[in-house]
Amino acid sequence: MLSKTTNTHCNTARFETLVEQYSADLYRFACWLAGDRDVAQDLVQETMIRAWRNIDQLRDHGAVKPWLLTTLRRENARRFERKQLDLVDIDDRQLTAENALDAEDVVLYSQIQVELDRMPKKYGEPLRLQAFVGCSIREITQRLGITRSSAMTRVHRARQKLKARLSDGRLVAGHAG
Repeated sequence: MLSKTTNTHCNTARFETLVEQYSADLYRFACWLAGDRDVAQDLVQETMIRAWRNIDQLRDHGAVKPWLLTTLRRENARRFERKQLDLVDIDDRQLTAENALDAEDVVLYSQIQVELDRMPKKYGEPLRLQAFVGCSIREITQRLGITRSSAMTRVHRARQKLKARLSDGRLVAGHAG
């Protein structure tokens, strides 16, 4: 019985480390997927529950983050499989200052997504991995099979392109084209 208690203690410590190390990246990715902070928190919680259930299988440190991101993406998909979305009559909705800010953020975020999609993949993908998934430059180089300097250059150029679009008003004014 002592070994089972020791194993549970080790698993608990590993899980706490996993939560501490990856929860911010998961939350950022969940916000990107769901577009809603509350839903993002729920997705991270569900992902962590699955991680706890599979903690014994998560031995390869290099595979943990991709496994978590994939699990979160699947949790988001399950959300639509098991739930019928309620229709809301727009006239019944009250728009508050807090909702307006969130709505503006969502619109800007969507426009940024459109601009990333319009960029050549070699620029948009590294920035998306860094900004939305939380990958480091090292992780980007591994995922895309490119050099460190290429990854850094591509992320920098993609950011410059987005900044240029933001500063000339095309995104802010709601005209992504």
